[in-house]
Amino acid sequence: MSRLRARAAGRGFFAPMTLIDLLLCILLWALVLAGAVPVLILTVQVLASLPALRPAPTAPRRPSLAVLIPAHDEAGQIAATVAALRPGLAAGDRLLVVADNCRDATAATARAAGAEVVERDDPARRGKGYALDFGYRHLAHTGPPETLVVVDADCVLSPAALDRIARLSAALDGPVQAAYRLDPPPQASSALRLATVATALKQIGRPLGGSRLGWPCGISGTGFAVPTRLLGTVGLASGHLAEDVKLGLDLALAGHPPRFCPEAEVTSALPAGAAARQAQQTRWEHGHLSLILPYAGALLRAALRRGDARLAAMALDLCVLPLVTLALAEAGLAGLALVWWAVGGGAGPLLITVASLAVLVLAFGLAARRWGRGLLRWQDLAALPRLVAGKAGILGRFAARRQTEWVRTERAEAGKSAG
Repeated sequence: MSRLRARAAGRGFFAPMTLIDLLLCILLWALVLAGAVPVLILTVQVLASLPALRPAPTAPRRPSLAVLIPAHDEAGQIAATVAALRPGLAAGDRLLVVADNCRDATAATARAAGAEVVERDDPARRGKGYALDFGYRHLAHTGPPETLVVVDADCVLSPAALDRIARLSAALDGPVQAAYRLDPPPQASSALRLATVATALKQIGRPLGGSRLGWPCGISGTGFAVPTRLLGTVGLASGHLAEDVKLGLDLALAGHPPRFCPEAEVTSALPAGAAARQAQQTRWEHGHLSLILPYAGALLRAALRRGDARLAAMALDLCVLPLVTLALAEAGLAGLALVWWAVGGGAGPLLITVASLAVLVLAFGLAARRWGRGLLRWQDLAALPRLVAGKAGILGRFAARRQTEWVRTERAEAGKSAG
């Protein structure tokens, strides 16, 4: 970088750029422009999500369905989940709980609540994907319904929401994802309220904005419906950390991109304990990051080959990191651009990264106003450094020693202090 240092010192401005300088310049510009694209996509999604939701008509035909609940040590949650779902079942529908490698009374509790139960004992193959595959094969062996609805054992899907996603899935002949809302526990800390808003943006705001633009959405792992005939085209048996995201991407590559149904909500509670939240976020983010390289390119190639812009949109959406992680990545690029400018490499990359950070802050402000109304307070922003530090730790572990084994999020901490 001799020419750059000379420029910074005010000497030799027209000195020829060395090959190394040129390569560094090209690399930095590529990183800066690649970092600006996810910010632009997120901002467009936020802007499209701002108008109020208008009620949509219900699809006319209700298919036969089975509700599949994968459950690992969920004896304390499963009865309430089953009780909330049973009123939405019609004659001939089934409600199947897969008690997956359980060490507690999940199976007995689910049976007592009125669910059909199968038990799976295979400690060597751990993960929700294996439980889904086990339940699907059981249903297929005994006569599969038209539509499969998946609900996590700690979630609530109302009868009306169950009916809506099942009808829409049948009408579209494709997978449909309900809006997944994670609520904070009572007297949540500032950090937890910030996390709630960021999660609402990821699970509801961005999919809603994308759907208004005609884009597909991802699968959130709970509250989704899919025609059972499509499940034979993808592999469910997976121990991947983000088996839900992977399933949505596989369905899209098979020609069935998921659609978002904001009128139906599936709800759960964010873990109150710091350790449980960290474990959940680590699983989500490491799983998401590990899917970007293998799937973004595959989706773009499929989009070009089939002339299907929806797959290109899904590839771009996959590259949008969660809000705080994206902000950290942009801040890192801004630091590199600042060093480049300081040694005389030009201000262009620095201007773009600073502008990207400013747009990201604006997008967060708009999202917080839309999705954090009544929840977020100005004083909660004081917890932002702690939230950023936690995300930085998650990213550092991904670079040094990423998590690859599926681990259940412990809910036992829910009764402890949320601070």
